[in-house]
Amino acid sequence: MSRTPEDVAARIRKGTFKPHIYLTNLCLAFFQIPGHFVSRRIFPIVPVPISSARYYEFDRGDLARDNVRRKPEFGHVAPAVFGKRDKSYQCEVDQVITGIDQISSLDFQRTNAPGVIDPRRAKVRWVAEQMAIHLDRVWAERYFNPESWGHVWEGTASTPGANEFYFFDNDNCDPVRLFNVFSIEMLRRGLREPNKMCLGVNAYGALQTNPTILDRIKYQGSEANPADVNANVLAQLFKVDEVVVAKSVINRAPEGKPDDLEFICDPNSVLLTYTTNAPAIDEPTAGYTFAWDMLGNGQHMAVQQYLGEPPTHSEFVEGLLCTDPRVTCKDLGVFMKNAVSPDYIPKP
Repeated sequence: MSRTPEDVAARIRKGTFKPHIYLTNLCLAFFQIPGHFVSRRIFPIVPVPISSARYYEFDRGDLARDNVRRKPEFGHVAPAVFGKRDKSYQCEVDQVITGIDQISSLDFQRTNAPGVIDPRRAKVRWVAEQMAIHLDRVWAERYFNPESWGHVWEGTASTPGANEFYFFDNDNCDPVRLFNVFSIEMLRRGLREPNKMCLGVNAYGALQTNPTILDRIKYQGSEANPADVNANVLAQLFKVDEVVVAKSVINRAPEGKPDDLEFICDPNSVLLTYTTNAPAIDEPTAGYTFAWDMLGNGQHMAVQQYLGEPPTHSEFVEGLLCTDPRVTCKDLGVFMKNAVSPDYIPKP
């Protein structure tokens, strides 16, 4: 196709010239990988019909006590106690809104800009990303901290004392034996063995190079497929259904300040839990995330678009989120803080 100045001038006069000022197959967008977010992978979402209500919790001690007694002749034993208590949740609505200027977006339409940088498409995805970051931040504040759990352990470089263990990057640490102890204790206290583990990125890195773990898998590889310590291998070694590595990132700097990028979950910590894969009746769980469908469309995370006032030539993209993450049983969680040494740096 001719690109001489005369040809371009002629096409401009005819109104058929459309300059391609953007590449059609390239766009840099630092949206995070969906699998790096943890909030919907550890504790199940419980859809609720109203924003605030109660639910039952049966008494664990009554369920585990042996109440069977010898029947007296011509009589009966006293009725056994089977207690319950009320618990409650309160879902609060969170919101994010961004705008689209219809006039400036005309440039994208008239220059055949690629769809990946179309303002409407990009901002809808941005809103969804914002809600994912917010969910992980709330999740970390509620669950991924020592204050939320009744059983907290801490790493140390010296001989471990009560509720202490060797740092994962310490050659004396045997994580498999350590997690076996946690499993037995959780079974005794909470009547369930752990089935899920959430690792901070540094804790995960230290486990990948821990000598005792490497020794356990050294014969499992081949020249073509060498043994590798990944999340699935750790799940098998620790006898849990799933190991999740918390890789989501947040910028804690306010707008206009230099970026302050950090992992949302403490990279040096670990959370071990028993958690149901879905909401269940007659089944305990360490936590639930109650989610209210505030718009009645079957979604607890809603993204919608609407027009602004006509003179503004604008439209808006809105994200709504209504959840309440709750620790429902502190004994079904073990939190390990400072699982790696303070100067630990992951090495290739």
